Amino acid sequence: FAVTSTGISFDIFKDYFWYYLIAIICFAAVGIPTLFFLKTKDIVRELPPLILPNTGNMGVPICLFAYGSEGLGVSASITSLIILFHFTLGVFLAKKKFSFDIVVKSPPVYAIIISVIFLYFQIKTPLFLENTTFLLTYATIFLVLMSLGIALTRFKFSLKNSIILSLCRVILGPIIAFIIIYNFNLSGFAAGVLLIQSAMPSAILNYLVGSMYSPRKVVESIASTIVVSTVASFLTIPIIVFIALKYFS
Repeated sequence: FAVTSTGISFDIFKDYFWYYLIAIICFAAVGIPTLFFLKTKDIVRELPPLILPNTGNMGVPICLFAYGSEGLGVSASITSLIILFHFTLGVFLAKKKFSFDIVVKSPPVYAIIISVIFLYFQIKTPLFLENTTFLLTYATIFLVLMSLGIALTRFKFSLKNSIILSLCRVILGPIIAFIIIYNFNLSGFAAGVLLIQSAMPSAILNYLVGSMYSPRKVVESIASTIVVSTVASFLTIPIIVFIALKYFS
């Protein structure tokens, strides 16, 4: 819905899809040494919370608040990449092997492809499809949040490591975005959206994918990073939004 109904052009969608792909590569370049420094035993499986932020549940509404429907469209293009990676790269890292069957059976992959087709050919989204998407989205968010909350009451984790990884996510993320904005000479609301989306905490879907394919100890670490980074973002996101609106509007 956010991709097809906000008036965003296919060129902007494509450009910021690639810009955020560069950002994810940079997140990984920072995340791997950080996990190594913390003497993490399973760096591969614990990398997703650092490279796949919560650009959907948190990022999209915040960008909508900051920049209106135009910001919503750009944020949706970034979120499309993150969702695609959750069910491809995220599963690959969690399982430590690639399974093409998972990609074929993944509804989000088809949803993104259909959205891009609608956007490219400027097809108006049917109302029944919009309403169905809303209902499924709200139900999914509720179920994942509930399962994460239950899991946290049973898990044991290192608070020190969680704090370090969380600060890496919410502080180094926007710094990387600034570097990309500067080097590619980006400006306007789209650059502000890129900055805001790079400052998001770890995505809840990292926990969902990890709980399906990773050992319990890894899942505990992922869950704790999600919670601590989300709490930390309550302090950092207002600052980032202020900077974005001041310099990229």
